[in-house]
Amino acid sequence: MPRKAAFLTLALSVVLLGADPQPSQPREDKSRVLTFEAAGTAGPLSEWNHWPNGIVGTMFLDSTVVHEGRYSARLERVPGSPAPFSSLALEVPIDFSGDTLELRGWMKYENVTGYVGLLQRQDGKAGTLAFDNMGQRGLKGSADWAEYRVTLPLMPKATRVYAGAVLADQGKLWVDDLRLYVDGKPLAEAPVLARTPTVLDTDHEFDAGSKVEITNLTPAQVENLVMLGKVWGFLKYHHPAIIAGKRHWDYDLFRVMSGVLSARDRASGQRALAAWVASLGEAPPCSSCVKTPKGRAILPRLGWISDRKLLGKDLSARLLAIYARRPDVDEQFYVAKTPMVGNPDFSNELGYTALKEPDAGFRLLSLYRFWNIVEYWSPYRDVLDEDWDQVLGEFVPRVTAARTHDDYAAAMMTLIARAHDTHANLWSSIDVRPPRGKAQVPVRVRFIENRAVVTGYQHATLGPQSGLEIGDVIREIDGVPVDALVARWRPMYAASNEAARLRDMGRALTQGDPGIARLGVKRDGATIDVNARRVGVDSLDVRSGWTHDLPGPTFRRLSDDVAYLKLSSVKSGEVADYLRGAAGARCLVIDIRNYPSAFMVFELGQHLVSDSTDFVVFTSGDTRNPGAFDWRGGVASLIPEKPHFDGGVAILIDEVTQSSAEYTTMAFRARPGAVVVGSTTAGADGNVSKIPLPGGLPHDDQRDRRVLSGS
Repeated sequence: MPRKAAFLTLALSVVLLGADPQPSQPREDKSRVLTFEAAGTAGPLSEWNHWPNGIVGTMFLDSTVVHEGRYSARLERVPGSPAPFSSLALEVPIDFSGDTLELRGWMKYENVTGYVGLLQRQDGKAGTLAFDNMGQRGLKGSADWAEYRVTLPLMPKATRVYAGAVLADQGKLWVDDLRLYVDGKPLAEAPVLARTPTVLDTDHEFDAGSKVEITNLTPAQVENLVMLGKVWGFLKYHHPAIIAGKRHWDYDLFRVMSGVLSARDRASGQRALAAWVASLGEAPPCSSCVKTPKGRAILPRLGWISDRKLLGKDLSARLLAIYARRPDVDEQFYVAKTPMVGNPDFSNELGYTALKEPDAGFRLLSLYRFWNIVEYWSPYRDVLDEDWDQVLGEFVPRVTAARTHDDYAAAMMTLIARAHDTHANLWSSIDVRPPRGKAQVPVRVRFIENRAVVTGYQHATLGPQSGLEIGDVIREIDGVPVDALVARWRPMYAASNEAARLRDMGRALTQGDPGIARLGVKRDGATIDVNARRVGVDSLDVRSGWTHDLPGPTFRRLSDDVAYLKLSSVKSGEVADYLRGAAGARCLVIDIRNYPSAFMVFELGQHLVSDSTDFVVFTSGDTRNPGAFDWRGGVASLIPEKPHFDGGVAILIDEVTQSSAEYTTMAFRARPGAVVVGSTTAGADGNVSKIPLPGGLPHDDQRDRRVLSGS
């Protein structure tokens, strides 16, 4: 993950001619709701979103313990409370403008074993754009009333903000007097925002469905649909009308799809596509044409647009002309760059969440959208263990054949896995990934040398009662060898490498329906049968064992010569204490077999180097040349700061070391003489771009993203 820095707001440079600003409406006053002085017409906290949905017994309106006024909200969790956390948030429309949005509020908490925090989440058409729930601040235990603040850049494409609080694990949290501030001033004083409608707001022809019906595809139809997907994606990122946001490009797909499906062979498909491209209008001549990039780290794969046998003379000529006249723009309507970071932003992609059972047209849209995003915006496209063109051809019949929502989600999950990226997954539909079920044997399983080994328990009582012992190797489940299960499930597990894939399979291995699981187990050289009961996952500590560092304090001296620091519970404000504690040690062991609880790359890394030390350069996609990537200007460096740790540095890693943990490892190992010890990491060192898919299937790494989530 790149260095965290203050974000700059970046407005869309696209202006739609002829569009009138939406009339501003009087802002609804939510202040009494945010301070809990309005109980709601349908009952206490009725205006608030609760997570989990419909949860009972953990959220209350409290008239006894308050900070100010008559009421506060109380979140209370005890052993057996459903889900790993409870949270509530009020939805407030973003009808105001500014640079920063701050949530202020008062909290009091008692005996919290997880953490508490205020939460702010900004959403747009594509989903979450900014999020903070204070999880990394590590607020736990007990504390009296105090004011806390969560500040985020006000995202230009955000249309609503959720403001509230979260309580993870067990304990009590009172929250009161929540208030929103824009650029340091109360929300009521913020300028009213008049939004200009886009084509996504005005074109509603296919809101209820694509009107595309497909039963059984012929080989010619599959071939023509594959070509449609490639041409549609090329035009999306190269044609000036689409780049400028003048076309609802999803709905234009449906307008041409029936004609392509009617084509009986390749030639008639070529003619249908050529006529469609012609209907978009000629790309205007450019006064300063974009030059085809040379010497780039990665170049676009566009040789196919010159292939007249594949496309026909007319269609090929039209695509070549569009490419030659592609606009010279910093930002496109359907893709932009995240400010200060550079990874692609797909905020204008619609999720069509109301489509619970997406029809064949929307399912193909989902395939085309994801395939083309990888084709043009993934820097790893050329190193995939796949022929990406062949993947498109394989999945056209698969997604059209899906008859249920689960079939569709499973097909898309399998497609996403073909991108071989541990960050990638279909988190909204993870339950369709095998093994399916809401229960599991209450033990931790980790693949060690390709064997499924019991490494601990997920419940202090039920774990030992399962009949399994630490060190047992599970070889069969309900009569099926584990090796066969792994082979069967592998296509639906998205991962950059086998270490990350087996990590995730191990966590889910014993999952299934409640009841007895018949396990074949190897113990002390003998093979035995164990009938272990699966229990509901809500009653288990399913995150137990997700880190492999030492239990106990964050920092300790293992000996006079060796200091130990684990990053899973590290705090930025305590770096000076860690360094004082490590003074005189011959070696500092930094354990990153976890996910860092705070961003330590610079907070700690600057004390590990004696000279300015570069440790990373970044690739960045090119909106002028989609599919091309270059090294982004500048590097990230560790700048020395006192006190300097003089001893050696050893860094511990394994398969749970992912994303920010890998980035931190990359930084710390740049210190001269540092040693990295361990096994293959998860292979997901980079920023996450969210890709919403039709039917409410968000694809991304959901860590710290859900509005009411404490994960």
